[in-house]
Amino acid sequence: MTIRKSTIGLGSLLVVAVGLMGVAYASFTDQSKFAGSRFSIGSADLKLLDNLAGGTDALNLVDTKPVPSYDNISPQWFSDYLIKIYNNGTQPVTLTSNMNYETSNDPASIREILYMEPYDWNDADADGVVDEGEQGNSYGKKAFTSWKTTGFNFGQLEAGTTKGLIMRFSAGNISNSKMGAVGTFDYMFDSVGI
Repeated sequence: MTIRKSTIGLGSLLVVAVGLMGVAYASFTDQSKFAGSRFSIGSADLKLLDNLAGGTDALNLVDTKPVPSYDNISPQWFSDYLIKIYNNGTQPVTLTSNMNYETSNDPASIREILYMEPYDWNDADADGVVDEGEQGNSYGKKAFTSWKTTGFNFGQLEAGTTKGLIMRFSAGNISNSKMGAVGTFDYMFDSVGI
């Protein structure tokens, strides 16, 4: 019986020692966690202001705007078209523009003698009209053919901000072979997330 009592005593002592080690381990460890972390990818969403003197409320933001027709173009003609682009997305973007056309919509290739030169426009009084001192730097003048292939880069547009541009359309020398010719062109603005 002594051996049995010693074994039971030793076993009990071992159980108690292991239990105490567990309590000691538990008192020196703990765990915290973060549950339900949600991740949302930012968005790029360019909008055009329909009314240039209006704000950026949803009713004044559009994806597409019709542009005027330009008739009876002659050598050295030019016309300004005003636009405001709003970054309705959640991240800054790089703003670019390219001409988009089908050659079948320009059979006489007047795209080679038509030009566009964009200027920054700071509409300081938000009246939708270019007043003295509101026209900024030029981004260079390009024929429609170059506008299509190389485009324009207008730099960074922060989320929730508006970029005003004066789009100056013009014509160079017009040969007799181009007289009476008509072409239809679209142009677009793109944004690339930064």
